[in-house]
Amino acid sequence: MTMINDNNCIKVLDKGFVTLVDIMGDDRSAVRAARVSHGKDISTDERDRKLIDYLMEHGHLSPFEHITFTFHVKAPIFVVRQWFRHRIGMSPNEISRRYTSKNVNEFYVPDHIRLQDTKDKQNSILVNDEKLKNEAIEVLEEIYKKSYEAYEKLINMGVAREMARIILPVGEYTEFYLTTNARALMHFLDLRASSHAQWEIQEYAKALAQFFQKTCPWSYDAYLKHQYKGDLLKLLQ
Repeated sequence: MTMINDNNCIKVLDKGFVTLVDIMGDDRSAVRAARVSHGKDISTDERDRKLIDYLMEHGHLSPFEHITFTFHVKAPIFVVRQWFRHRIGMSPNEISRRYTSKNVNEFYVPDHIRLQDTKDKQNSILVNDEKLKNEAIEVLEEIYKKSYEAYEKLINMGVAREMARIILPVGEYTEFYLTTNARALMHFLDLRASSHAQWEIQEYAKALAQFFQKTCPWSYDAYLKHQYKGDLLKLLQ
């Protein structure tokens, strides 16, 4: 797994990234939010960590909504369309192709090819057929090239960006800012840091998990122990 660099950025796929732009709160933000229920504010490392573990074990997750993150993400459109199905507790703002052509020629080129699993429509199977891989990637790159050339031609004809963009494929990269809280992030990881999710979004989920672990290590450990419903993150420990 790619690690967090000095700029709080993790490279994902061939041209994507996740950057932690801002964070409000940490493990003790959840502790304070939980203790206010009883009017107590007695804090030690041991007591705080035990409380976080208790909250996770018993599903008392609202205190974790007081930890918020803002990420800057660059990802292929088809990944983002899956991501934006997570609507509760996640607030995105995406770059608009109505207003800018910035990086419009950047497309996702995979380093492998997967075949459709005939028994499970949600699954795909990695193949090691080098000839098939090269031929498939060549098809992708050819379509990307033609799509971008057609986009440029339309723009040069004076066609509005909002219309010219309709020919661009979902393999094009897009960017967005996302503000979310730790509870919503955990739900995202349950579903996307899972072998049942598409591989490309798994890679983004694992990047988010690294930031969660770095900034809120007690909450992250308790989450994996008591609440996590996926399988990939435990394999990374």
